[in-house]
Amino acid sequence: MILKNYFKLLRVPQWIKNFFVFIPLVFSHHLFEKDYFALSFIGFVLFCLTSSLVYIINDIIDLEADKAHPVKRLRPLPSGALSKKKAVILTAVIFIIVAAALINFNFSFSVSIAAYFFLNVFYSIYLKHIVLLDIFSIAAGFMIRVVAGAFIISVEISSWLLLTTMFVSLFLAVMKRQSELKLVQDDTNSITRKVLSSYSLEFTNQMATVASSAVIICYALYTVSSRTVSVFGSENLIYTTPFVVFGIFRYMFLVHMNNKGENTTEIMLTDLPMILNILLYILVTTLIIY
Repeated sequence: MILKNYFKLLRVPQWIKNFFVFIPLVFSHHLFEKDYFALSFIGFVLFCLTSSLVYIINDIIDLEADKAHPVKRLRPLPSGALSKKKAVILTAVIFIIVAAALINFNFSFSVSIAAYFFLNVFYSIYLKHIVLLDIFSIAAGFMIRVVAGAFIISVEISSWLLLTTMFVSLFLAVMKRQSELKLVQDDTNSITRKVLSSYSLEFTNQMATVASSAVIICYALYTVSSRTVSVFGSENLIYTTPFVVFGIFRYMFLVHMNNKGENTTEIMLTDLPMILNILLYILVTTLIIY
């Protein structure tokens, strides 16, 4: 039972977000090269530890507010399943492990990890209370993962791919805010994020439309760009675009019709059509590139 509480505190299911670190590896033509894959995997592990470190710090900061949240009150710290002291000790241990590991990697990757950590700590303390800056901070976290994935294996990454990543993460952040608004719209006393009062369902709908459109446009332009065609020696990557469009539409459907979206990981791991779409995208993309 104690291990289960630590598992929840570390937010292990949220580690799926750190797969963004592998994007430069896949699109650099080095996926099946052992040395490149090993470096990317280590980068993934370090981001998993760092993100868990951020989650624990955030839970400690938001302890009192989370007790009033209909879902977050069930987390280990707000529920009392784990003490604040144990959380602080675990934070110190993870910080030491990550700091010691970074000594062995290039400076750019180490700076990326540090930037991700401080951005998210600053987000937990301040940025999440400022309208728009809160969702851009979340988006920046995903972009840092991608850039760090390129740094650790020393490869360049397409500007179009970076833009796609930015708009995907903005889209997910906006949909998360929209889900939170829907969750509390009938109970004003349950609002635990001050910033929610600055948003409305109409405003988040408009932002989601802009972000989702930008994702599709940027990804489509990436697939047909001269650099992409030259690197992969094929124009067929454009045929992966329908999977991206379906993923965007399916996510919006789940948020609007099924009242999901507050937990991105839950959607990715539990919705069968979404899972199949992601697997098919990975399969088709790998076959085209390699």
